Amino acid sequence: MKPMAAPTLVKSDPPPVEPRRKTRLGEVLVQQGLITPDQLRIALTEQRTQRMPLGRLLARLGFVTEGVIRDIMAQTIGHESIDLSQVVVDAEALRLVPQEFARRHHVLPIAFDAQSRVLLVAITELFNVVVTDQLRALLPQDVQLRTMLAGEAQLEEYIDQFYGFELSVDGILREIETGELDWQSLQIGGDEYTQPIVRLVGALLVDAVKRGASDIHFEPEAAFLRIRYRIDGVLEQVRSLHKTYWPGVAVRLKVISGMNIAEVRAPQDGRVSLNLSGRPIDFRVSSHPTIYGENIVLRVLDREKSIISLDQMRLPRATVARLNLMLARPEGILIITGPTGSGKTTTLYSLLSQVNVEGVNIMTLEDPVEYPVALMRQTSVGEAVKLDFANGIRSIMRQDPDIILVGEIRDKDTADMAFRAAMTGHQVFSTLHTNSALGAFPRLLDIGILPDIIAGNVIGVIAQRLVRVLCSSCKVEYRPSLEEKHILGVPPESGITLFRQHDGGCRQCNHRGFKGRIAVMELLPMDADLDELVARRATAREMRRMAVEKGFRPLADEGIERVLEGVTSLSELSRAVDLTGRLL
Repeated sequence: MKPMAAPTLVKSDPPPVEPRRKTRLGEVLVQQGLITPDQLRIALTEQRTQRMPLGRLLARLGFVTEGVIRDIMAQTIGHESIDLSQVVVDAEALRLVPQEFARRHHVLPIAFDAQSRVLLVAITELFNVVVTDQLRALLPQDVQLRTMLAGEAQLEEYIDQFYGFELSVDGILREIETGELDWQSLQIGGDEYTQPIVRLVGALLVDAVKRGASDIHFEPEAAFLRIRYRIDGVLEQVRSLHKTYWPGVAVRLKVISGMNIAEVRAPQDGRVSLNLSGRPIDFRVSSHPTIYGENIVLRVLDREKSIISLDQMRLPRATVARLNLMLARPEGILIITGPTGSGKTTTLYSLLSQVNVEGVNIMTLEDPVEYPVALMRQTSVGEAVKLDFANGIRSIMRQDPDIILVGEIRDKDTADMAFRAAMTGHQVFSTLHTNSALGAFPRLLDIGILPDIIAGNVIGVIAQRLVRVLCSSCKVEYRPSLEEKHILGVPPESGITLFRQHDGGCRQCNHRGFKGRIAVMELLPMDADLDELVARRATAREMRRMAVEKGFRPLADEGIERVLEGVTSLSELSRAVDLTGRLL
């Protein structure tokens, strides 16, 4: 019997791989319903004779706006686009690129970050290597380039606008002193940049954002206008202008924020969104009548700086671990306490960012909504929309929520609805105005919530303050006094060293001695023992004793730890946290 021959394996050629088809702009526009196939055919026919990019041709034919073309192109190639009509240009950026170069190569410098040495430039052709190489050769070697796509016609318009006028604060003030104001041009529309007051307001907003201000104060006095920035929680006067400047500045601020310019005797609220330093920034505007005119304050709402994760808050590991443990409880109410400006909203959003995923429905009630966040269903409450917190919670309960954020518990109705939501299987986050974590319970009792309702339904209470961080480049080492050692709780013979701010600061901290802020927190996680004390209306002393036995650390103790670590100074901590109890 002959052995069987081994079967012959025939190698078949792999199926041909079709080359990846390049996405075409016209097809994308048709697919999204922005133009019709007939309009595309007309544009392609015209393109054979005019030799013009399709996007520009479609805009010229009037089939689609230049802004739509800009955004679609940026989306297609995965790049950022920018609408120059919402941009306030940085005068420092304009000085780096001559007007002739900008006009010839269709580029517009928008913002320059002196610390990171990054220049943001709007450009019409992202892949024109010749232009970008020439621009890099023009700039100092240490300056990096970041480009954003802009529409051609809009860019040409704004090159003429921005380069044609003075944009620095001092230059604008000189211009105002030697010219006359045209009040009509202060209102939106027309050639705004011909009016120096318009540019002055824009320059002040840019300056405030670049300095890291959280609030901008315009305060009229009898003979002058005071301008102050709140930087790292402390107000700093930056300008004093003659009182004749204020009417024009006030009108401009009220116009761009949608307020009534004719109303000067009643408080008003407004909002404005602008593109500053290459990113969208919102301003919440408030006017208040005083004896010398309207006082106007702008709250700077910078999403990039205010919405941060829990890991970015520079909290101790033990604090982060306890926060995550509280977040793990599926139902109940988590309360954050602290005075105005103590970072409660930032902490709330940081906690919510931990659980903000597709499988969770987060609904919020805020007064007003400060930071729009993807996936969250956010609602503003107020008299204008005839919606308060209590009715808002009642409505949200019918929207199948998993987590509910209530901006603030102000009254019994709101508190009742918040606790009702917590008792029906929801996580509820809210804020309360008290001085400490333990002070939340007397406050809730004072509002009218029964102790039996509070007990078992509170996940925990967080009290926090914000303290400034010492500049790492210029902080000064020193030996503490006996009184300071007593406050710190260290023996008098201890040879420890502390740090304080440098009197003159340095360039890194803009000569302030501090740079940035951190949160100092006291955490009170609730358990069965503490719930029992709440249910029988135990005294504050009993509550405190039990909490300390379970590892509770007051604000003062947490702050002292940051001082001993050299993060902040003892004088700065005493500004934000009451340390007098440690002197007794």
